Amino acid sequence: MGTTKEPILELKNVKTTFKVPKGILKAVNGVDLTIYKGETVGLVGESGCGKSTLGKTIMRLYRPDEGQVMFEGQDIWRYNKKEKKEYTKNVQMIFQDPYACLDPLSVVSDIVAEGMKIHKMYKGPELEERVLELLKMVGLNKDHANRFPHEFSGGQRQRIGIARALSLEPKLIVCDEPISALDVSIQAQVVNLMKDIQKETNVAYLFIAHDLSMVRYISDRVGVMHKGHLVETGLTEEIFEHPVHPYTKSLL
Repeated sequence: MGTTKEPILELKNVKTTFKVPKGILKAVNGVDLTIYKGETVGLVGESGCGKSTLGKTIMRLYRPDEGQVMFEGQDIWRYNKKEKKEYTKNVQMIFQDPYACLDPLSVVSDIVAEGMKIHKMYKGPELEERVLELLKMVGLNKDHANRFPHEFSGGQRQRIGIARALSLEPKLIVCDEPISALDVSIQAQVVNLMKDIQKETNVAYLFIAHDLSMVRYISDRVGVMHKGHLVETGLTEEIFEHPVHPYTKSLL
């Protein structure tokens, strides 16, 4: 397992804009980025620079005004119905707020099983077994399966979110500030868990964050965003040791 030089996702001149009272906001402005199978690309920049918009564009939640989002060589906006469904299985998201994204009225086993039911991956005892397997993978156990989200700590809730994202055996996970709502002591646990899961499954991550130390720890490569532009990309150590762009230098 590990990174291969086979692209899983390619962004080509992606522009995503929004109409605002004062005109047009260019949230993502001509971004080119490649993510390879099994690697982690960190995306950093201050709040409002377009990181999350880029993540949501990859998730097909926002449609870009220009450019292409290519997944395994295919434009995701040219998919037919069946391909769209397959894409939602292959590309998952871990959200910033581990509480807001979990249904408060569902028990954990139902939350984790939901996607697998929709995609008809498992049923009956097989499904139950897979749910317990996923919970174990993220450091939870059988006793947690029938509890509700409010009965867990923030770190545990984020583990449930990770189990849900992993349930569909995705090839890429967009992690949108997945640790910023957690206590510092829990952040490292969650990041280490993500690294272990990657070794086991070879999933690729786009890790969106503003905590530079965590980005440095988890990422193979880093992209720096500023006002909708990707101003610098490179191997993690190169970016941190020898930044070239003035904005990267100020950020560090």
